[in-house]
Amino acid sequence: MKRRNFVRVGAALLAIGISMPALTAGAFAQDAPTEITMLTMGNKPTNGRLEAMLEKLNELLVAKVNAKLDLFYIEWADWQTQYNVQLLSGDDNVDLVATATDWLYAWENAEKGAFLPLSEEMLQANAPKTWAQVQADGHWDLTKLADGKIYFAPEDNYTQYTNHGFFYRGDWAKEAGFENGEITKFEDFTKYFEWVKANKPDAYPWDVAGANEAALTGYIQGHTDFQTLQGISAGNYIPFHTTAANPYTVTSWYMEGDALVEAAKLAKQWNDIGVWREDALNYDGDTREELYAGLSGVEQHHTQTFVNDIVNNMNTKQPGSDPKFFYWGQENGNFFKDIFTHGAMAVSAYSKNPEKALQVYDLIRNDKEIYDLFNFGIKDVDYVITADGKLGYPEGYDSSTMALGTDYWWGRTDEFELPRTKQAPNRAEIIAALDARAKDYPYSTLIVNKQNIDSTLAAMAGVLSEYIPQLQYGKFEDPAAAVAEMRQKLKDVGYEDARASIQADMDAWKAARGL
Repeated sequence: MKRRNFVRVGAALLAIGISMPALTAGAFAQDAPTEITMLTMGNKPTNGRLEAMLEKLNELLVAKVNAKLDLFYIEWADWQTQYNVQLLSGDDNVDLVATATDWLYAWENAEKGAFLPLSEEMLQANAPKTWAQVQADGHWDLTKLADGKIYFAPEDNYTQYTNHGFFYRGDWAKEAGFENGEITKFEDFTKYFEWVKANKPDAYPWDVAGANEAALTGYIQGHTDFQTLQGISAGNYIPFHTTAANPYTVTSWYMEGDALVEAAKLAKQWNDIGVWREDALNYDGDTREELYAGLSGVEQHHTQTFVNDIVNNMNTKQPGSDPKFFYWGQENGNFFKDIFTHGAMAVSAYSKNPEKALQVYDLIRNDKEIYDLFNFGIKDVDYVITADGKLGYPEGYDSSTMALGTDYWWGRTDEFELPRTKQAPNRAEIIAALDARAKDYPYSTLIVNKQNIDSTLAAMAGVLSEYIPQLQYGKFEDPAAAVAEMRQKLKDVGYEDARASIQADMDAWKAARGL
C-alpha cells in the first residue's frame, strides 16, 4: 500500500470511528515487491543452481529496493533473429535488456525505439553509483545517439579481451614439429592438422559446427590491415571495413583484394585434408566438449574463454595437453582492445517499472554482496574463497554441468573480481602481452544511419549466407570463381549504395571531430 493511499484510508477509518490499532498488522505491510525481468544471452541452465541463487538474491533485493529479479534468456540457437524480434515485440514483461554496440545491435535497436532514453536525473536518482562511476570516467558519450540522450550503461570498468582465435594442444603441436608447441602463423595450422589427422584417428583436427567464417577471418586479419566497422551487420556477417592505411575510407574485404580468395583456397585445402567432419555446416554437437574429450585438435573462441575455462578444463580433462591460444592478427598486430560498449545494459522502452529496474541494476553492478551472489552464486556451494584469497570451486566442480549460468556480461567491475583458481595461472601475463600490442578501436562513437540501408543489408545477408559458409568449409572447387560470383551478386543487390551511405556517415563523423 502506497503512503498516499495509507493516509487517505486512515483518515476514512477515523471518520467512521474505527481506531488505527484495530487494523491487523498485515494492513501495514509494504507494497508487494516489484517483479523485474532481465533479458540476457545464453542457454538457460537446467541444473537448479540459477534458481537457488535467485531465491537468496531476491531476499536481498526485497530488503534493499522491494524488488525481485528473474532472467529471460535468448538462447544461442538463431540468437540474432530471436534477440531483435524480442526487443521490438512490445513485450512489457522485460525490463532490463542486455545489449552491445558491436555485436548486439544496440544502436539500431535504440534508433528503432526499443530502449528507454535515460535522463541524467533518472540515472542519478535510481542508479547513483553507476552514474557517478561512468560520469567520472567520461564514458556516457559512448552511449548517446545524435539526439544527445543516453540509451544504456556501458560495461566500462572491467578488463577483458574478446579477440578470437584458435585453442589448440601444445603437446600435439610439439609432436607435430613446432618448437615449444607454439604455432605463430595461421597457415601453419595446416601442418598441425595434418599431424592430427595422421596420428589421432579418433579425433577431428578441427571439430567445428555450423555456419561461421573463422577459417576466413582468421587468415584475413593476420595478413591484411582490414579493420571491421563494428555493429553494421548483414545477418550473421559484418561486411564493411576500413584499413589502417585508409582509416576513413569505407571498404570491404568481402569485395576488395585477394585475401578472401587466398583464405578460401586454404579452407579448401583443409577440407580436402579432412580437417572437419563432412557435414560440419549442419552439425550441431558441442565441439567444446569434443576438445575436452581429446576428440578435436582445435576449438575457436576468444581470450576470455581461454583464460577462464579452456586452460583449466584441458589441464584437468586432458592432463599434459599444454593448452595454447593463437589469436587472429597475431602475426601483424591487427587486433583491438574491447570497446566499453562490448557489453551494456539498457532499459526496455516497454518496461512498466523503469525506475525500479535501474535500482536493481545499480545494486547488481555496485553492491558487492549482490554482485558476488549474482555472478558467482552461493558461497561454499557454487564457489569458495581460498586461504590465499582466490575464488575457487568445491571439490568435484565441473563448469560444463554445474555452472551458475547468469551470463552477466553487462556491468562487471574489476573492483569485485577476484583471481580464480581455475583461471589460467598466467592470465595476467596474457593480458599484459595483449595490452602491449592491441590497438584502440577508433570508431566507438560512429553511428551509421542504418535505416537508409536496412533493405540492402538484408539482401546482402542473403548473398553472404549462400557463399561464406561454403567458402569457410572449402566446398567450392574453384574458390576464386565463387568469390567473383559472390561479389557480383553483392553489387547487384546494392552493395555500392550501402557503402556510399556509410561513407557519408563516416565523412560527417570525421568532420565533426576535426579529423
